[in-house]
Amino acid sequence: MTSKTVHLAVYDTLADWETGHATAWLARAGFTVRTVGADAGKPVTTIAGIRIVPDLALDELRPEDSALLILPGAEKYDEGDELAPFTAAARAFLDAGVPVAAICGATAGLAREGLLDDRAHTGAVSFYLAATGYAGTERYVEADAVTDGDLITAGPTEPVAFAREIFARLGAYEGKRDAWYRLFHDSDPAAFAELNG
Repeated sequence: MTSKTVHLAVYDTLADWETGHATAWLARAGFTVRTVGADAGKPVTTIAGIRIVPDLALDELRPEDSALLILPGAEKYDEGDELAPFTAAARAFLDAGVPVAAICGATAGLAREGLLDDRAHTGAVSFYLAATGYAGTERYVEADAVTDGDLITAGPTEPVAFAREIFARLGAYEGKRDAWYRLFHDSDPAAFAELNG
């Protein structure tokens, strides 16, 4: 495996729409996207009912084999501690200096893990994260997506801004990120020519 491998966490109730822009365009930029589940080979089912068979098990995931860990949102983040091993993996990645990108419910998981206490971050809304009882409420930023060092966060309505921050952190689409964002976020037709020129 190389540093061009991005790992996407997959689990039941995963919010399908939140990571599609990031993973599809990272693959187009030459990154390999591998899925990580609690158990390799045991299918998970997304909110849409799509079944995904993970490429590897969470206990096989090592930060040194990865360029980035992406944690999509999922209803399971609000239903108990079942996904806590994924936020523990995020801690290991951040401790190793490997970026983590979390969106929607995954930000609540990071808040419970204490990973947002000392980092600027965003999420669905401030009171959603405050309900976790975390100590980082003063670091919450009202923005589409926020990058603080190796941590990227976004709310559920911002998959395009989330992808833009991921691309920036990984150095993908240098010189074309603004056009990409304008095309997919703002539906700017002029950006199409810039992106494909």
